[in-house]
Amino acid sequence: MNTKREDLRNIAIIAHVDHGKTTLVDEMLKQGGVFRENQQVAERVMDSNDLERERGITILSKNTAVHYKGVKINIVDTPGHADFGGEVERVLKMVNGVLLLVDSFEGPMPQTRFVLKKALELDLPVIIVVNKMDRPDARCAEVVDETLELLLELDASDEQLDSPIVFASGRAGYATLDWEKPTPDLQPLFDAILEHIPAPEGDVDAPAQVLVSTIDYNDYVGRIGVGRIERGTLKAGQMAVRCIYGHDEISAPTRLTGLFCFDGLKRVPVEEAKMGDIVALTGFDDVMIGDTICQPGFAEPLPFIKISEPTVSMTFCVNDSPFAGTEGQYVTSRHLRARLFKEMQTDVSLRVEDTETTDAFRVSGRGELHLSILIETMRRQGYEFQVTKPVVLYREINGVKCEPMEKVVCDVPSEYSGSVIDKLGRRRGTLESMNGIDRVRLEFRIPSRGLFGYRGEFLTDTRGEGVMSAVFDGYEPYKGDIPTRVCGSLVAYETGDTTSYAMFDIQERGLLFIYPQTKVYTGMIVGRNSRPGDIDVNVCKKKHLTSIRNAAGAEEALKITNVRIPTLEEALEFIDDDELVEITPRSIRMRKRELNVEKRKKMLSRMK
Repeated sequence: MNTKREDLRNIAIIAHVDHGKTTLVDEMLKQGGVFRENQQVAERVMDSNDLERERGITILSKNTAVHYKGVKINIVDTPGHADFGGEVERVLKMVNGVLLLVDSFEGPMPQTRFVLKKALELDLPVIIVVNKMDRPDARCAEVVDETLELLLELDASDEQLDSPIVFASGRAGYATLDWEKPTPDLQPLFDAILEHIPAPEGDVDAPAQVLVSTIDYNDYVGRIGVGRIERGTLKAGQMAVRCIYGHDEISAPTRLTGLFCFDGLKRVPVEEAKMGDIVALTGFDDVMIGDTICQPGFAEPLPFIKISEPTVSMTFCVNDSPFAGTEGQYVTSRHLRARLFKEMQTDVSLRVEDTETTDAFRVSGRGELHLSILIETMRRQGYEFQVTKPVVLYREINGVKCEPMEKVVCDVPSEYSGSVIDKLGRRRGTLESMNGIDRVRLEFRIPSRGLFGYRGEFLTDTRGEGVMSAVFDGYEPYKGDIPTRVCGSLVAYETGDTTSYAMFDIQERGLLFIYPQTKVYTGMIVGRNSRPGDIDVNVCKKKHLTSIRNAAGAEEALKITNVRIPTLEEALEFIDDDELVEITPRSIRMRKRELNVEKRKKMLSRMK
């Protein structure tokens, strides 16, 4: 018999990147009584790992819970960046409704469309939250209209079109139903959740069934499966079986060694949990996302959402440069393979494949950022390896070669819009709409490979004032060649330590990527040539000493001014097909695949 858990609500917070999800969750936790009054709390407390804090983005979805008027509200904070859309897609299976956050100035953006579409496909009720309503440039009325238009475009049902609208400021900690009349706290938002998000419904007395939507790992207890109990009751220590996702197999009965519910920021051990609760389970060493945990004798797998396929791939290979093994702790192909396959267990959007050689692995993900976060995480863990230039994954549809497309939105000052339209047009982008006067919003549809190497150029062209975001938007027939980078590389001619004397003259040829007194090797890329074609330069040349003393002031101090150390993303965007990025815990270097100058020249002449 189906019953409703009126003492429980399960919600996910979804939005475009940087629209304030995690900040709003902070305030919900504070006003939900999770922290003591005098407790010191970090800003964006849900962004728990270092990379999330440094970049100001959410990468992994997190679970928390607050209590309001005797009702427990389980909250899932999700990533806003399109490259981590796989995290959003699967956690929506755990909740009964969503809070859709929209910035009061920016309005709906590409990722807003993507996550909202997924929520509507699952027929989840939506509460629209216009966040950052206290911005001086807020345009709440227009943003509400734009959001309702988006719901219409996505074929929302009549109930979803009647979604309640709440205006809020996550930073200031208040919400209101009328944006001209602010209230002192978030009470209107909590009331809207209780009123419009349905309580979980199911049979409490039926055999237990849990769909695993997220995987966590702990060195002490191993793999932890997180999911919602769809029916029945689970007890700590009981026997359970696992219906393996993607296979018609059932595991042997295993004892649940731990059962946890979420309360505030903690996992709290419980003796039993009922239908509707979001729980964390331990005991299954090889539990995977999409598995269904059931009572023995009642194994019935639940359907799991189809996760979108990867669109970009790179090759990760063992570092074979002259400096290999000097900075990393894990340098062998065995270490690299084990780490990549381990990542695939918790990231459903990632694919890892062996290649013809044992030293290289093909890794596919949802975008450049998705893969660069993996690279950055691995280098911080002590891994040393090399990666190739990202390439898109083509697909054959009805006998036609198709490529992934992106929907791109650029917000730029009007004086720079011409440059952006020109550059994206050359990269096979199609301008779909253009709005605004002082700041112009440009919407393009462009092949994914057309964005490779453009983000840095975009910031330069808009003097750092432009904002660009993109989201995967299906496949279309191959659009033809796209011009690759127009500048060449400055390549080190010999191994040694760089000198100011050598670099002083070389800096006129382009932008340098290194400072004096840096160790370099033959074939390492030390700068960007301002013209097409590569130049081999001697950055280690020393000044010959003579016994003749120069007149005072004849030698001025050599100033090296044209230097910029590239970030990981910039290095991945810069390299060409015949180049690699060398990743170590201490350094990010770019190099030629073939280090020897003479062999490189012969290869180039053969290609011509």
